[in-house]
Amino acid sequence: MGKYKAFYEGKTVLITGGAGAIGSNLTRAIAELKARTVIVYDDLSAAYEWNIPSLPNVLFVKGSVTDEAALKRVFAVKPEIVFHLAAFFANQNSVDYPQRDLMINGLGTLLVYQYAQMCRTGRIVYASSGCSIYGSQAPLPLKEDFMSMHLTTPYQITKMLGELYANFFNHHYGLPIVKTRFFNSYGPGEVPGQYRNVIPNFIYRAILGLPLPFTGSGDETRDFTFVLDIVDALLRAGYYEQAIGKEMNVASGREINIMRLAERINELTGNKAGILKTESRIWDTKKRLLACVDRARELLGYEPKTEFEKGLNFTIQWFRDNWENIRRDAEFPPGMSSAARGVIAK
Repeated sequence: MGKYKAFYEGKTVLITGGAGAIGSNLTRAIAELKARTVIVYDDLSAAYEWNIPSLPNVLFVKGSVTDEAALKRVFAVKPEIVFHLAAFFANQNSVDYPQRDLMINGLGTLLVYQYAQMCRTGRIVYASSGCSIYGSQAPLPLKEDFMSMHLTTPYQITKMLGELYANFFNHHYGLPIVKTRFFNSYGPGEVPGQYRNVIPNFIYRAILGLPLPFTGSGDETRDFTFVLDIVDALLRAGYYEQAIGKEMNVASGREINIMRLAERINELTGNKAGILKTESRIWDTKKRLLACVDRARELLGYEPKTEFEKGLNFTIQWFRDNWENIRRDAEFPPGMSSAARGVIAK
């Protein structure tokens, strides 16, 4: 076991958004590393209690990051490490509900930082979004030093805001914050829905025998990162001193073609319905995404290890193993998403 893993033994750890895909996998990892207590703090607005690991050192507290009374309760135990993963996710959701996005991603993040500062928390790891904050004009591969004001959704703006507040609290109060920039995550734990990521939504539709909606020309790519690789990066970010005050990409460092992804998911699930061309979203201005992970390698010793095909098979199996819960809780209400309307039509 590496030093960064042994570090969590006996610690009290708070994970906001701990019932989500990344949060639930991180919770399990830290609990199995013999943490004293892992507090999962989540309002279950986009996650489910059945997804939280049932382990003796895991405590679930239901609450929002905008609820100061609930925040006082979880910070009263003085967590030594805070992973701030809670967010109003993601781009289309923020376009539809910009005020909620600002409240949760903006005010909620500010409150988490304030309580962490008052409680003298030893480390905060903030989940930012590399898919968002670089804008559409950044050269590939995306590197941390590039800054853009050409952001096209409220989610992109508020994720950048969280980083700017992190800089303030680190500079003004000395609050030890690490900024991790996630790209397109995938893996077990993510329930599909109108505002969720493309891979769980593709798998869900494929298992139902529906065509997979595609909104591009066929040349689009994304940098998909398996959730357990992200968990490893987060564990490292909570330990290494040289990461404090820094921002770093957490990605795979490889491009995956979205059209080929859809075709492969249909192949792996036996779906004969094919692919459905749908309207593009006005905010989706990025044709390609590819991250440079050199800084995370240097500061954290991070190395993405999961082969994409292996991770995809693992995710499909998780869907099959949890299909009853997923089928019940997948959320596709009427709204602006043409993909969602396709599921409702079924």
